[in-house]
Amino acid sequence: MLSIFRNAWKVADLRKRMLYTLFIIVVFRFGSNVMVPFINSAELRNLFARESVQGSLFGYFNMLAGESFSNATLFALGVSPYITASIVIQLLTIAIPPLERIAKSGPEGQAKISKITRYVTIALAIITSYGYYATIKSQGMIENTSVFAQIVIIACHTAGACLVMWIGERIDEKGIGNGISLILFANIVSSAPRLFTEIFFILADDFLGNLAGVLVAIAMMLGIVTLVVFFSNSERRLPVQYAKRQMGRKMYGGANTHLPIKVMMGGVMPIIFANAIVSLPATLALLIGGGFQNWVNNWFSSRSPIYVLVMFALIIAFAYFYIAISFNPVEVANNLKANGGTILGYRPGLPTAQYIQKVVRRVTLIGALFLSFMAIFPILMSWTGSAVLAALVYGGTSVIIVVDVALQTTRDIESETTMRHYKGFLN
Repeated sequence: MLSIFRNAWKVADLRKRMLYTLFIIVVFRFGSNVMVPFINSAELRNLFARESVQGSLFGYFNMLAGESFSNATLFALGVSPYITASIVIQLLTIAIPPLERIAKSGPEGQAKISKITRYVTIALAIITSYGYYATIKSQGMIENTSVFAQIVIIACHTAGACLVMWIGERIDEKGIGNGISLILFANIVSSAPRLFTEIFFILADDFLGNLAGVLVAIAMMLGIVTLVVFFSNSERRLPVQYAKRQMGRKMYGGANTHLPIKVMMGGVMPIIFANAIVSLPATLALLIGGGFQNWVNNWFSSRSPIYVLVMFALIIAFAYFYIAISFNPVEVANNLKANGGTILGYRPGLPTAQYIQKVVRRVTLIGALFLSFMAIFPILMSWTGSAVLAALVYGGTSVIIVVDVALQTTRDIESETTMRHYKGFLN
């Protein structure tokens, strides 16, 4: 990996794009510390320190926003409105034929879809900002409850969400890697100092008694990272053979290649969907309170086996759902047929599509089971009662996101370097 970055740094264009990406991320992190007026941020941080809030949807948003959500900063909403808008538009392009035609009409159609996504992001940001304001107001965290203060708070958080969207698009255009993914990566990594501070204070209380737990937790983290790297790079390769075609006096085709089917084709999206769903009961319990909150704490908290089972099932379900909306075996089979390619042992057309569909289902199951294990493993570790294990291992979703984004960015840099590397091309 270091050699990839070293080779990319030698290329002037890539060096400029990497520096631009780094500069944009630094600017974004500065913006993540700009406080929004009229909010008691100290009391809000104390609220988010409660275990009941950490297991809610607010705690999940706080993790994605790099703790900006609990500090009521300008970028408190983070990338959530843009991600939600992108998912909604992606689903609508399948359900609404006119949108599907626009999406498939080339670069102009994609530009229109991006424009629609921006408008939906703004609408969701306004709605989310108002919900955020109403929630913290109900908890007595607003220092000024006038209409002017309400407009300022909602406008600041909406503008922050739009600015995050703009920053992500600038990275896509002038930087390197996926902009939104890199912002999410920066947010999660920014929480690392707080995590290590907690571990330091735990060790300070009883160094010898907690040292063994720290070593075990570090070994587990290294094992988790290794597994994530392995599964992120794993794929099922279907052998493809292209027929020979004669054009003039020359013979073309006849090459043997493969069709890669990645084990984690949906990335971390199934975990993001599942986390948002299972956090809803805890979120409603905070808003409603009373007996409903007690019921949720007893039966649907992170200590409950029901919570673990629901999380496990939802990740598998969303893994298949995401593949169904993002991968079309019939289209892949038709493209192979149009280019004279066949999967060995299967006729072109429908038999090939059915075979690809069967392989995708089996491979997706393996990836979904791995994602489910990664999501519930930190929860199971927290049941051991070890504060060190809970602090280090908790956040399996964060580990998957960080490692997956790092691998994807490295692959992007490697592909860009390869395209610009012409040495020996004419030899």
